[in-house]
Amino acid sequence: MANSGQVILIDDEDDVRISGSQTLELEGFDVIALGAAEDAIEHLSPNWPGVVVTDVKMPKMNGFDLLQHIQSVDPDLPIILITGHGDVAMAIKAIQGGAYDFIEKPAPPEYLIDVVRRALDKRNLVLENRALRDALQSSGGLETRILGNSPVIERLRKTIANLADTDVDVLIVGETGTGKELAARCLHDFSDRCGSQFVALNCGAMPESIIESELFGHEAGAFTGATKTRIGKIEYADKGTVFLDEIESMPLHIQVKLLRVLQERTVERLGDNAVIPVDIRVIAAAKIDLGKACQEGAFRQDLYYRLNVAKIDLPTLRDRVTDIALLFHHFAAAAAAHHDRPAPDLPGPVMEALKAHSWPGNVRELKNAAERFVLGISASGLDLTDGAATPETGPALGDQVAEFEKLAIEQTLKNYKGKIGETAKALGIPRKRLYLRMQKYHIERDEYR
Repeated sequence: MANSGQVILIDDEDDVRISGSQTLELEGFDVIALGAAEDAIEHLSPNWPGVVVTDVKMPKMNGFDLLQHIQSVDPDLPIILITGHGDVAMAIKAIQGGAYDFIEKPAPPEYLIDVVRRALDKRNLVLENRALRDALQSSGGLETRILGNSPVIERLRKTIANLADTDVDVLIVGETGTGKELAARCLHDFSDRCGSQFVALNCGAMPESIIESELFGHEAGAFTGATKTRIGKIEYADKGTVFLDEIESMPLHIQVKLLRVLQERTVERLGDNAVIPVDIRVIAAAKIDLGKACQEGAFRQDLYYRLNVAKIDLPTLRDRVTDIALLFHHFAAAAAAHHDRPAPDLPGPVMEALKAHSWPGNVRELKNAAERFVLGISASGLDLTDGAATPETGPALGDQVAEFEKLAIEQTLKNYKGKIGETAKALGIPRKRLYLRMQKYHIERDEYR
């Protein structure tokens, strides 16, 4: 059976190298046979789709030296060490140093082939995951999904990035409109579960009579009206993520069953005793303090502690006033494109009104206000139409464009940590023009490194 991927085989003994190379080539591997470890360096890169098999004791660069070099190139690149002078101490050193496996000579051909095949499978999986992540980043990384330059938003993006690759359950707490589902979707989209289902359920919108069936499913005849078997949200999300919004609204007797699911990672449909294993990550969201709800007897304390392994507190819009202009620009442009209308001017009085508003509905309210502004409709409690720009009172269009251009450059510099080449490419302008714009707006590159 043909095998995909390359194998670099290194041994300074000609007979051993030729024999090993033939063994692997007969199995369909693409083999690069080398007599010195230093000759392999030119073939290695973070995206190289292969495995390195090398002898340990060699002149000049030995197997452990090569292992150390590979760790600096890509720690996930598998290297298999082979030696005729192995001992337990050497094996431990190899594995602790990052080697995929450690084999003693003479290695049975079948065993060598099996180890190489498994190492290649791992390598292919790593590269596939990287490609998927790169696609996600290019189509919309965290910086373009969770907008803002304020310190609280930078910390939020960092927290989500740190938690995304873990498999712990997460509790998201925030006021209405702060973006709890957006944060949950980012945790899913930037995780290894991104290729599977993201299943959302609003516990506050579900009648108590059906929420149990929605979560756990039921068998035919389990209750009146259950005419056929139905898979619940938890079972449907197997290999993916379950998002339970407004979990504070979940009835206490359902909380008991959810706790068991979280502890056992199994589910039982209503009317059935079969235990069904599920591989899920649970993200719960609440708009109130669940700790206080536990003290009042409105929420189970054991479930709260089980969910509160990792907690994300979402900032209100009042906590990030400096982001309001950028967010409003973004939402207004999106609304204009959606309704096929020209992007409106954003006069100074409008921006002052936006900053002065208390925003009880947070980002959701701001988004609605931007859409109403595009449509020329007054928002409840916030009239932006009266401040529409006129030639006498509003700032010039050039000033508004300059403000937006400055914001765009600052945001992109921050995204790319002050790297001029990548920033210019992302903005679609030459490096020279970027330097001139930065000079014009007094933007210092070092502030974003």
